[in-house]
Amino acid sequence: MKERIRLLDILRGFAILGTLGTNIWFFGYSGESFATDQIAYEYENGSVIESIVLMLVYGKMLSLLTMMFGVGLELKYQQSLRKNKPWPGTYLWILLFLLIEGFIHFALVMEYDVLMSYAVTGFLVAFIVRGGNRRIKKGMIFSGILHLVVMSMLMVFSFSEMETESDDQNSEPMLEEQLPVTWIGQVQERFEYFLLYREEAIFIIPMNTFLFLLGVRMMRAGVFYANERGRALRETLFRIGLWIGLPLNALIFVPNELVEFAVRYVFSPFLSIFYIAIIAKLLARTESWFMWTWFEYVGKMALSCYILQNVICSILFYSWGLGYGGQVNAPVILLAWVVISLLQIAISALFLNVWRIGPMEFLRSQALRRVTMKKAS
Repeated sequence: MKERIRLLDILRGFAILGTLGTNIWFFGYSGESFATDQIAYEYENGSVIESIVLMLVYGKMLSLLTMMFGVGLELKYQQSLRKNKPWPGTYLWILLFLLIEGFIHFALVMEYDVLMSYAVTGFLVAFIVRGGNRRIKKGMIFSGILHLVVMSMLMVFSFSEMETESDDQNSEPMLEEQLPVTWIGQVQERFEYFLLYREEAIFIIPMNTFLFLLGVRMMRAGVFYANERGRALRETLFRIGLWIGLPLNALIFVPNELVEFAVRYVFSPFLSIFYIAIIAKLLARTESWFMWTWFEYVGKMALSCYILQNVICSILFYSWGLGYGGQVNAPVILLAWVVISLLQIAISALFLNVWRIGPMEFLRSQALRRVTMKKAS
C-alpha cells in the first residue's frame, strides 16, 4: 500500500471546513429551506465582513472539494492498475454508496447536498479516465465548454427575470408561514420539490466533470508531490491564482446577483488552485504546525465531517431545533463557524485515535467488503 500524501488530507480537511463556511450562511440567515430570496437579499445587503468571507469561501471550497474528489478517483484508478483489477469495477459500488448516502442526507438533513451530484459525476469520469489522457483532455474541453454555455444561458434567464421583476417594489422573500416548522415537514417538502432543490446539483455536473478531470490531471502531473516538479507546478498555480483568481473573485464586492453567480460558478476554481499552491508552500515551511494535523484529522474523515457539520447546523438553526436561523448576525455566524469547526476537529481526533476511521468511512468500507466477498464467492 502506497503511503498517504499528507498534503491531500490537509487540502480535504481545509475544503470541508471551508464548505461549512459557505453553508452556514444559508442556515444562519434563513433557518429553513425554500428561502433563496431571503439569502440573496442578505448577500446583496450584507456587511463588508460577509463579502470578505464570501470572496474567500463562496464557491471556492466547492471547487476545491470537487478537485479532491477527482484526485481520489485517480488514486483508486492507479490502485486498480497496480493490483491488475478491472476498472471501474468495485469503484462503481463506492459511487452507488455515495449516491444513496447523498440522497439520505438530502432528504433527512439538508436540501443543498452535493454528494448525489458527485456520485453521478464520478460515474461519468470513471469511464472517461479509462480511455487515457487523450480522452481526459477531450472530456475537459467538452465539459468546460458545456459548463460555460449552461452558465451563460442561466445568467441570461436570470437577467430577463430581474428585468421583469424590477418594477415590483413590493416583492418579498417567501412568506415564513409557508415554510415547514417541523423536521417531518421539511422532509416532505424536499420530496415534494425534489427537482427544484436538485437544480444546482444537476446544472453543476459539467463543472464537476471538468474539475474532477482537472484533479486527475494534476495528480498525474505530480502537483501534490514534495519534489522539484511538484514545486514548479504549484508555483504556476500560485501565479494563476494570485494574478487571475484574486482579482476575478474580488468582484463579489459588486452588489449584483449576476456577478455573484459568475464568481461562484466560473471564477472560483482560479482561487481554489491558489489555495492548493499556498497551503503547499506553507506546509513545506511549517511542517510541524499543529493546524496541519487538525486539517488532516478532518481530511481523513471528510465524508463523516461533511454530514456532521450539516446535522449540527440543522439542530442549531432550523425551527424544529434551537431555531436560531434568521435570528443571528454576521459575527455570530462566524463564531458558530469557528466553534463547529473546532468541534469537528475534536471529534475527528477522537475517532481516528481510538477507532482509526470515521463512522461513514467505516460503513462504506464494510459495504464494499461485503460486495467484494460476494463477488469472490
